[in-house]
Amino acid sequence: MRVPELRVPLPSAAAITTLGDARAAIDDLDAALATLLEHRAAVAAAVQRLKPVGGFAGRDPGRERRIVEAMAARAPSLGPDRLARIMNAVIEAGLDAAEPRRPS
Repeated sequence: MRVPELRVPLPSAAAITTLGDARAAIDDLDAALATLLEHRAAVAAAVQRLKPVGGFAGRDPGRERRIVEAMAARAPSLGPDRLARIMNAVIEAGLDAAEPRRPS
């Protein structure tokens, strides 16, 4: 199975000299982030199908802590506390998206 590849230019914040350029760079990054988040949610939904206990009850705090630690090593300026808040929101949104929808 061929997995699509996402390539995103990472602009140097120091090289951005206008508000318009800064906003355009943020828009490009946000578009890539949205794609990544959607794919992460889809993979997380597969995890929910494979786990013996899924959803919010099946959360693994140790794994979540390791994810944040690994991310903090790659993004030290954000730090583990900020990344923990971000990843908690990402994980909760992914779990919510994986929940079967009941008809209204």
